Amino acid sequence: MSTPPPTYPSVKLERRIDYVDRLKVLMIVLVILHHTFITYGAPGGWYYAQKTTQQAALIPMTLFVAVNQSFFMGFFFFLSALFVPASYEKKGARRFVTDRLIRLGIPLVFYSFLFGPVMNYLVYYVGYNHHISFMQYLSGYDDWIDFGVLWFVAALLLFNLVYVFWRVIFKPRLDDDLSSKLPVGKILVFTIGLGIVSFLVRIIFPIGWVLKPVGFQLGHFPQYIVMFILGLMANRNTWIHSITSKDAKQLARIAGCAIALIFPLFYVLLTWLKFPSSYFSGGVHWPSLLYALWEQVTGLCIMAALLYFAREHWYHSSKFSKNLSRSAFAVYIFHPIVVISIALALKNWDTDPVWKLLVAAPFAIIGSFLLGSVIVSIPGVKKIV
Repeated sequence: MSTPPPTYPSVKLERRIDYVDRLKVLMIVLVILHHTFITYGAPGGWYYAQKTTQQAALIPMTLFVAVNQSFFMGFFFFLSALFVPASYEKKGARRFVTDRLIRLGIPLVFYSFLFGPVMNYLVYYVGYNHHISFMQYLSGYDDWIDFGVLWFVAALLLFNLVYVFWRVIFKPRLDDDLSSKLPVGKILVFTIGLGIVSFLVRIIFPIGWVLKPVGFQLGHFPQYIVMFILGLMANRNTWIHSITSKDAKQLARIAGCAIALIFPLFYVLLTWLKFPSSYFSGGVHWPSLLYALWEQVTGLCIMAALLYFAREHWYHSSKFSKNLSRSAFAVYIFHPIVVISIALALKNWDTDPVWKLLVAAPFAIIGSFLLGSVIVSIPGVKKIV
């Protein structure tokens, strides 16, 4: 007989919960795959790419990164915010800010001033066969403030500082119990509203527009901001634990239908009817509105369904899962060098990039977590990551 899942407190998440940590590991795996898919054909920018031209491969690759984009980074912000209020209450404003500046600020400085230049040089030297010394390369290097994939860390630091400012300046009362249940209907109304807001923001900041030098794609930030706020609020309500099996199945079906029905429509509009891709990225175009609605409905339904699944099935931990969770942040920081190195190692393999993807993807995941586990074992460094 299987052991029933434990009963969770209805309010105030004050300690680590195993399934939340395991969800973060899953999101890290998706990040690694996301960047590996972009390397070999999916739309998006990356340090080094060898993109396939096979349409039969490009369609599922594009679908994968589009569905990923609809939820995985927003989910990261939600999960990262869950324990922020409890940490603030325990440490106080000054110690909380100091802790965040150390844990988030130091990786930003490291990535921008050391790790980023090294990776760019590696691509320049090996990927594009410009055989100059590292010091020669640095003499013409002008991207010293470039957070790369750590734009998420920069945004998370900013959101945490805004939270502290709100707590210190406005001194809100947070002792009220906001326990409630969100029915599927309300969730859908909320996703539609968020989709409309995203559409309006993308009129000014279309997808692909990046705020330099921090790397923020502001077209996606309505979801990121909202999910961080919902993560903070989830500390004082029963949203997570009120999702039922029926709710999760309904939400999963809605996401599945949105993917199965609407994504092919995007393909028809782009390839058969020759709509410009810019019509989907932003501006006052109905495809942009449709895409924004599709993205938010799909993404938030997936998040809610995943929360239910993890809560019901990932409530037990093992030494292996704890080790993966412990190294997750280090994996996020260092996975680009693994993905790049594998791509460069496969550079001269005379085959279509699709086959390289099938080889690179599992090695990128395994290699990134192995490197992460080594990083977190280094004295001093493990206190940061």
